[in-house]
Amino acid sequence: MQSTAPDIPVIDQAYSKISNSITVEWRPVCGATGYLLTAQDRDSCIETVVTKSPGTVMGLKPATLYRITIRSINSGGKSQPSPFRKAKTVLAAPVLSVSSPSCDSIAVSWKAVFMAAGFSVSLMRSDGLGRMLKENTTNTSLIFTNLDPGTLYIIKAYAWNVDGIPGDDFTYNQRTSPNAPADVQVAFNRGALRAIVSWMPAEGALIYSVTASNGLLKLKCNTSSASCVVSSLQCGSEYYVSVTAYNDAGSSKPTDAVSLKTIPCAPVNISIEEDEPGHLLVSWSSVNFGHYYMVFVKSDDGLEAHCNTSHTQCHFQSDCGFTYVISVFAYNKAGQSPLGDVFNYTTAPCCPSDLRAAAVSSHAVQVTWAAVRGAEVYQTRAAGGGGLELCNGTATACTLSALRCDTRYNVTVYAFSEARGSNMSCASKPVATAPCSPEIKNISKEALSVISVHWQSNNEEATYIVTARGEAGLWHCTSSGSSCTLINLPCGSTFSVSAIARSPAGQSLPSYSVPLETGACCPSGVKLYRLGNNGIRVYWRASDEKINYSTDLHGSKGNFTCSPSSGLSHCDITEIPCGDVYMVVVSPVTDKGPKLTFCPKKIYSVTCSGSSVGMVIYRGKSNAEQRI
Repeated sequence: MQSTAPDIPVIDQAYSKISNSITVEWRPVCGATGYLLTAQDRDSCIETVVTKSPGTVMGLKPATLYRITIRSINSGGKSQPSPFRKAKTVLAAPVLSVSSPSCDSIAVSWKAVFMAAGFSVSLMRSDGLGRMLKENTTNTSLIFTNLDPGTLYIIKAYAWNVDGIPGDDFTYNQRTSPNAPADVQVAFNRGALRAIVSWMPAEGALIYSVTASNGLLKLKCNTSSASCVVSSLQCGSEYYVSVTAYNDAGSSKPTDAVSLKTIPCAPVNISIEEDEPGHLLVSWSSVNFGHYYMVFVKSDDGLEAHCNTSHTQCHFQSDCGFTYVISVFAYNKAGQSPLGDVFNYTTAPCCPSDLRAAAVSSHAVQVTWAAVRGAEVYQTRAAGGGGLELCNGTATACTLSALRCDTRYNVTVYAFSEARGSNMSCASKPVATAPCSPEIKNISKEALSVISVHWQSNNEEATYIVTARGEAGLWHCTSSGSSCTLINLPCGSTFSVSAIARSPAGQSLPSYSVPLETGACCPSGVKLYRLGNNGIRVYWRASDEKINYSTDLHGSKGNFTCSPSSGLSHCDITEIPCGDVYMVVVSPVTDKGPKLTFCPKKIYSVTCSGSSVGMVIYRGKSNAEQRI
């Protein structure tokens, strides 16, 4: 049996609760197995099959007027459309843009909604605490204020039309940005040049960012905890440290900056000098935030000293010839500066002690001294006589030669080191060289056995000693003038005559030697014999057979001379008047000069009576016998 189409349904009501659908209610039709819902506007027609009432047509446009019809369906076919019922979809939900411009506010904005006459926006905490805030507006934005920082809020908004029918709602979860952290503390770690920053956590903060700025450089660290370490700080800087809290809504305001002054940098431009022997002056340039300075000095014998000052220099006592290790630190409330340059300073060697200087000759001085600490080489200086003589060496003795004789010198010994040079304030020691050697200018025979020696010398104060050296022995004479006399030299001898000068400084070198030969010795045993009335024979004993002699007779009636042949020891003088007293001298005659005039003179009386041959009467000597 073939079934027939069901009856036409009757729409009880059609309404919209969601902007893209309309819900239809009707009374059931007997024999119907389904229903065809149709929504039609000017541009489109949308159909939906449902099995029972109510039914909903989906895919519609918001705020649009539709004609709604319904048909019942079974196996026999479709009924005719029901009488149409008009229904309008509700407004679309506003699409929200939400932000938290500050920790206590949320800003909500949206685009205009078609056919909307106004909007309702509500806000409440997600944890249900507090009251709900609701605002109605015809604008497309509003701001909720006086909210709790860092708190999650649920925001709902919908539009309503001129009839006051609400449209779809839009829900959005928004957290307010966090408040700035409180109680920021900064602890400086001077050893690592870093700062540990801590604070009280802020509600709703997910991340914290710490910024340390010194005006030229910004350092940051991020953390989810309540502390953070800012590394790589610079010495001698002032940083301003602030903390900002972040969450998904944004950031808090930075905290009030906390000032952090780091340790000062190590002092630079350090200079070390001995402003005077025994005093070290250490100076340096001032550094930022250096409130005071400390200088540490350690000598190589282990002794230490330090100086604490707010100035940029320190004085230290020092010893000559020592090496000092010197370091300078700056300090402030944050602590001690890093270690800067460490200096090794070696003071100039001490002036040599136990200085002794003695003349060793007319042109040389021997200088000795005790070794001193830190000396690498010694320099001996002799200043005097319009010149300067130097001697360099590593030994503790030096002989200065090529000096002027009989000259006063000031001798100074300086100790030098490669690092520091020398202490140039060493005391000098006076010393005089030995006298200059005299120069014999003349030797003259003053009398029998008497020789005068004359010399020239430029010595200021000296005693001169003349020495005649020969086979017969040594003869000396001494004088502080320019001549002296040698006496009792043996006749017939040869000598080498030299002179030296002596003074408290020493003895000169001998002068050049001058040869001296004394005259032949006078004969001895002189006797006279008459040869008749008018003749005299003179006898003598010769001192040397090779010497010739000459006889002189001097009387009131005449002078007579005879010179016998070589080798004879007598001489005859004829036609000599008798009855007179004669002075007789027998003198040797040499080929080197005239006869000597210092032989003894004897007086004889020649009478005219008696035998024609006989002894002449000896009347005595005219002077004492002398030797030359």
